[in-house]
Amino acid sequence: MTTDLDRATVEEAYARWAPVYDVVFGAVFDAGRKAAIKAAEKIGGRILEFGVGTGLALPLYKRSNRMVGVDISEPMLHKARERVKKEHLRHVEGLALMDGAHLGFADDSFDVVIAQFVITVVPQPEETLDEMARVLKPGGEIILVNHLGAEDGPRAVFERWFARKARKLGWRPEFQFARLRNWALQNGTVDLPIAKDVGLGMYTLVRFRKLSAEEQATRVETGKVALAG
Repeated sequence: MTTDLDRATVEEAYARWAPVYDVVFGAVFDAGRKAAIKAAEKIGGRILEFGVGTGLALPLYKRSNRMVGVDISEPMLHKARERVKKEHLRHVEGLALMDGAHLGFADDSFDVVIAQFVITVVPQPEETLDEMARVLKPGGEIILVNHLGAEDGPRAVFERWFARKARKLGWRPEFQFARLRNWALQNGTVDLPIAKDVGLGMYTLVRFRKLSAEEQATRVETGKVALAG
């Protein structure tokens, strides 16, 4: 059983990554980043970029959107603030230091919540997803893009072996799609996730639509009937 991530480990790791993040990961994640933004902009409106990091994606959004960014790493946010100022990104409403498991926004605040290469590295993924769903408006979408762990085969074996070593880098390589699906079933306010390969098997785009109050009530009733049967 691998050890899990904690906040101190993540903060320390991304403080180290901050000065070189754009150079190391900018091109590597470019296709996945653009695919996620394209999906988000099909909805548009007020968008929360969770794990905004150095703000690398912020200039890519249309100026008709209203962007809010949060991150757990102050050194990464410092880079993002510099980018917003330097590039005059007036569509960015604000950037804030925030723990994903305790988002400081009211319910139904955003049309889209997007997280790029983040959900597998936060200390509390399920609690963070709960918060994403809470601050999302009904009909809106949570959009994730990430490397997800293989379910079987040689890559799965390697990822499980590498997991303990990867913790020092702030990574969780063995995180699988099934964990996202199980969260959706347990949370009950979102549809089951839709997944699409956007990186030759290395990156997956995952979308969850938030159900309306009526749809949520129907799901609860359906569940009661199933249990009774």
